[in-house]
Amino acid sequence: MAAKIPATVVTGFLGAGKTTLIRHMLQNAKGKRIALIINEFGDLGVDGDILKGCDSDVCAADDIVELSNGCICCTVADDFIPTMEALLARTPPPDHIVIETSGLALPQPLVRAFNWPGLATRVTVDSVVTVVDGVAVTEGRFAHDVAAVDAQRAADDGLDHETPLSELFEDQIACADMIVINKTDLMDPKAASDLSDRLKSEARPGVQVVRTAMGALPVDVLLGQGIGAEADLEARHEVHHHHHHDDEDDDHHDDDHHDHGHDEFESFVVQRDEITDPAAFATQLADVIRTHDILRLKGFASVAGKPMRLTVQAVGPRVDHYFDQPLGQTPRGARLVVIGEAGLDRAAITAALQA
Repeated sequence: MAAKIPATVVTGFLGAGKTTLIRHMLQNAKGKRIALIINEFGDLGVDGDILKGCDSDVCAADDIVELSNGCICCTVADDFIPTMEALLARTPPPDHIVIETSGLALPQPLVRAFNWPGLATRVTVDSVVTVVDGVAVTEGRFAHDVAAVDAQRAADDGLDHETPLSELFEDQIACADMIVINKTDLMDPKAASDLSDRLKSEARPGVQVVRTAMGALPVDVLLGQGIGAEADLEARHEVHHHHHHDDEDDDHHDDDHHDHGHDEFESFVVQRDEITDPAAFATQLADVIRTHDILRLKGFASVAGKPMRLTVQAVGPRVDHYFDQPLGQTPRGARLVVIGEAGLDRAAITAALQA
């Protein structure tokens, strides 16, 4: 039985920065073959835009599918399932599938679709990533350009839910495994930090909230979360109801930001002696991760008296460990890579991991 292909669902309002996040991911894909399903209509020319920044070996033109028949959550059976089946039928199939939903889409019905008989055994939801416009949310507008979102709504004949932006936003937060606060370069640092704390308190336990400018998020942080969201729908309760009015007024910002690359994130390596008890070590790692808000931790260790190498991978506080291959000539000990937002207390984390 082949391993399931991971799919990442990227949600967030029009203008939050989903396309920028995806383009950055493609430019830094490190040889992964990524297929894209784009449902953000109203964002014209998105294909060309993304392809410009795309190495042909990462995503060929036919690896990008645009679903422009309206909101993906309302056309799951007609559009989304056949598109997924076509991508999965490729040889070789993609390494990862990324789905950029319309900002008006409710993420839950889409995640539910991964339980369809034709998909359930072949693909899994690696994670749901919700991109939010930090400036707009802080100002209570939720979307950068509410008028554009309303126009998008009016243009979509297939849209059968009229939901106020504030409730759609709650839905997107309730379903998220990771929340990306974008445009933090335009925010006061304290406002960004307060918003991060607020969203963490509104999301489910263990959901990671990261801050970024220009969607620059390390690929190791964005992909490979291994969550299996389709098996965990109960926790992602929907809050939306059907309404018919939206009284939000809007003011405009000009969008000239510059590219920061990866200054917002850092990674470093910690070496330590071999361990004696994998389960106790996993608990220790989870504690360090919680205390220091580490996004990812991965590496290898030897276990006293055991000939096999122990692989360790943590996404937030969830730590997986398993023996994967004989150590052979590899020196005994442990080597762990720590990834987090800039400003990690390296000395304290190193001491805690070596303890």
